[in-house]
Amino acid sequence: FGQAFVISEEQKVDWIDIFFMTTLPIHLRKPHLFPKLPLYPLDFSLSEYFENGFQSMGMNYYPPCPQPEKVVGLTTNSDDSVLTMLLEINEVEGLQIKKDGKWIPVTPVPNAFVVNIGVVLEIVTNGTYRSIEHRVIVNSIQGRLSISTVYLVIYDGEMYPTSNLVSENNPLLFKRVTVEEYFRNLCARKLRGKSPLDALRIEHVQD
Repeated sequence: FGQAFVISEEQKVDWIDIFFMTTLPIHLRKPHLFPKLPLYPLDFSLSEYFENGFQSMGMNYYPPCPQPEKVVGLTTNSDDSVLTMLLEINEVEGLQIKKDGKWIPVTPVPNAFVVNIGVVLEIVTNGTYRSIEHRVIVNSIQGRLSISTVYLVIYDGEMYPTSNLVSENNPLLFKRVTVEEYFRNLCARKLRGKSPLDALRIEHVQD
């Protein structure tokens, strides 16, 4: 519970409180922390491709802020997951995505999930599916509450593009990296956009 990606006492932190816990594999669950946590896992069709991966859930609360123009609810980032499913509980606007260099508000849809493609899926598909930069802004009137669940690859595995999505016309875009190394580098740097993914990009010289 608290804040994520805090690496020093001097840094400016996001305007958010986070409750986070692991839900898969089952033996890592701590249900006493959340009495209403289901006793069964959510099934994703991707599980056959990412066997023995982790699933976690988080509850994010963005309280009203007296000076919303001076803070951000969640810093610009891309989800470091395979997939993220987000439910905006009280349907308060705040989520924004970056498209063509501009921030676009995502209007909450009642009883609907927002599904984000994560960095892991972008790497595995060699850029066929792309993760998206997003952020959350806050307001001075009403708090925002959301619940998300993310599916992650197994910690002692590797991330690399699948060979059948690499060709002469679609060259290799990302370096092979262990999951441990990727997340170690992620936690060692300031959360900013797609910088962890950019560090793995392979530059190709155009003829």
